[in-house]
Amino acid sequence: MESKKFELLGSAQNQPPTSPEEATLDTFENKFQKRDYLVEFDCADFTSQCPVTQQSDFANIIIKYIPDQLCIESKSLKYYLQSFRNQKQFNEVIVNTILSDLSEACKPKWMEVRGAFAARGGISLTTTAQYPDLDLID
Repeated sequence: MESKKFELLGSAQNQPPTSPEEATLDTFENKFQKRDYLVEFDCADFTSQCPVTQQSDFANIIIKYIPDQLCIESKSLKYYLQSFRNQKQFNEVIVNTILSDLSEACKPKWMEVRGAFAARGGISLTTTAQYPDLDLID
C-alpha cells in the first residue's frame, strides 16, 4: 500500500498559517472503518480575538469525532487551530468554522466541536456544534 505524503508531519516547518483559510488539514486512511470508535483532541490553549474590542479570547477547544474513511493528522490540526490567534471573530463563529472545516476535511460519521471560552465581564461562554447538525428544533 502506498503511504500518504503529509504537508506538515515530518517537516521542519515552524510557522503556523496566518489564517484558517491558509491552513492545511492533513488526513490519513482509517484502517478500522468497520469499527465505530471515538477520537478526541483537547486544545487547552486556544486563542483568538474579539472582533469588537480586539482583546484576546482564550478557550479550551475539544474536538470529538467518529471517523469514517479518513482521520485527521494532529500536527496539521495544531497548526490549523493556531491560525485563529489573529482572527477577529465571535466565539460562536469560530466553533462553527472549526466544525465546518474539519468535517469537510475528513467527512466523519459524527463530529462535535466544543469551545469553552474564558469569562469576560463575569460571563463565560461555551458553544457546541455537531455534524451532522444537532436536531434541537422540532
